[in-house]
Amino acid sequence: PLFTGAIASALHSGDCIRPAVVDCSASAKPLICSLLVTLYQTACCQFQWLSCCCCVRTVRCPLGDTHMASRLPLRVYFDLLSQPSRAVLIFLRRTGIPHVEKPVALRKGEQKSPEFTKLNPMQKVPVIEDNGFVLTESVAILKYLATKYNVPQYWYPEDTMQRAKVDEYMAWQHANVRYHAARVFITEVLIPRMTGQPVDKEKLTKALSELNGTLDILESMFLKQQPFLCGDEITLADLLAICELMQPLGADRDILKDRPTLNAWRTRVQSALGKTFDDVHAFLYQLRNKARL
Repeated sequence: PLFTGAIASALHSGDCIRPAVVDCSASAKPLICSLLVTLYQTACCQFQWLSCCCCVRTVRCPLGDTHMASRLPLRVYFDLLSQPSRAVLIFLRRTGIPHVEKPVALRKGEQKSPEFTKLNPMQKVPVIEDNGFVLTESVAILKYLATKYNVPQYWYPEDTMQRAKVDEYMAWQHANVRYHAARVFITEVLIPRMTGQPVDKEKLTKALSELNGTLDILESMFLKQQPFLCGDEITLADLLAICELMQPLGADRDILKDRPTLNAWRTRVQSALGKTFDDVHAFLYQLRNKARL
């Protein structure tokens, strides 16, 4: 326990493959070498090697240097104004999955570059590239990460019925929460900024009405009286939902403030995600602050 945090911290930093040194001077010396090997095998091949400062033992990849060299760090391509990008980025940071962050500025058209178009011909984010394996859809990305990497089971439960409830929400949200929350943001923020025209009040009223209907279903069908959308613990469903429902905040519009049940759910989700939530939403907060001027 005294040195596993050092490994987790190094993994979380998202740097390229590098050496790592673990100080076990305060640990039980007879156990350090065997524990170090176990931890290294778990983290392989994110480090070139691990070295114990106490017993000066270097542990190399049990599969050899060729395996280490062939393993590239997971890369995530994202834009912080993209709701699903934020969900993927929060998940990576919160779970400590080793990754390299590659921002793609949609407002500058960077998604249309030849390099990115080769990676994702649809020219959308998020995208992950895991040692040559590419995924371009946020739901598929989150399922893949939660399944491949050693993350807490509550994110995407192994129990068949519990997992099915998470899948149910993720299948429903595309044409509901995602569509309607994004429509409000597009109508109130993006279109006026792109055209220089005032907000179309009629379209905004319609978009808000449709979103309210979706929020009614979200509360009555999914959340009910539970702490989270799919039960007692946070899941991928909550992560996707909260990132979508935060989007109208870019116009200083808090769509949950008059809904006590959903507002309480939001507080629980934010608490579960900790500082990572605010860090990833910092750009959206800047838009909100500008809208208040």
